[in-house]
This record gives sequence, C-alpha cells and structure tokens, in this order.
Amino acid sequence: MSWFERARALLATTMVVGLSGCFQPLYSEAAHPGVAEAMKAVEVREIPGRLGHYLADDLITQMNGTGETPAPKYRLQITISKADTMTPTVESQIAFATSATLIESANIVLISIDSGKMIYNGQATAIAPYDRSFNDYSNLRASRDAELRLARSLADEIAQRVGAAISAKM
Repeated sequence: MSWFERARALLATTMVVGLSGCFQPLYSEAAHPGVAEAMKAVEVREIPGRLGHYLADDLITQMNGTGETPAPKYRLQITISKADTMTPTVESQIAFATSATLIESANIVLISIDSGKMIYNGQATAIAPYDRSFNDYSNLRASRDAELRLARSLADEIAQRVGAAISAKM
C-alpha cells in the first residue's frame, strides 16, 4: 500500500469519526421534544384487507414500538384504493409478462380526539415491482412479498407525514 492510499484511508476514517456525532434521528427528543411521545398516542384505525392489515401493523410498530398503550390523543384513518398491477415487461414471442408492478395509494386523515378537528389530510403512494415466472407458486409468493414491501413503504411515508403534522401542531 502506497503512502498516498494510506493517507487517503486515514483522511476518510478521520472524517467518518468526526462527523458521526452530527447525525440524529428525525423524531428524536433532542430535535423535536415531545413528538416521539405524541406519536405513541396515535390510534390507528383498522384498515380492511390483507394489505391494510400489514399497513396497520407496520404503522403501529413504527409510531409506537414500545408496547406501551397511552391514552390516544389522535386518530389516524386510512383508506386504501384498489391496488393496480402493471406488467411493463412482456415476452413478445410467448405473450407472457416477466415482471409486474404493484401501485397502491392510501388516503390519510389525522384527527385530534379532544377537539375533533382534522390536523392532516393527504395521500401517500407506493410502488413495489416484482419478477414473474412460469411457476404459479413463485408468482404468488413474489406478489405477496411485493405487498409486504408496499405496506412497509406506505407505512414509512405515512409515519413521516404524521410526525411532521404533529410537530407543526406543537
């Protein structure tokens, strides 16, 4: 190893160690006091369907992964539109779709339980592609895994929007 490569590695290590203390979680108590506790007090209404079950479970885990159940201050109502499945890649010689993409939208309404007023109203959209094959079980498993990824992606986006709405209200 030449002296130049060693110096470059030492510089990179010094920068990483020096900047490692600058990062903090988005909803940490230091950055936004009270937001993490307020997000624990969000009641997630039941969302119908298999994707709705996955989405509600991911949202509850993200916003309140502690297992504590404080008295709810906010109610989160989510309605999911029917999922679209697109097949952008088709094998032309045998007319078989070799990939598919799930597209899902969720309408979000965050309501304050005390006042009954709407705090946030919006829509989140997520996309999850997957590969298809000639095996039916493989296609079923791949579409189910895409649904799980889709629910996780929607939960991430919804949790960020809810956190931002609660933070703006505080």
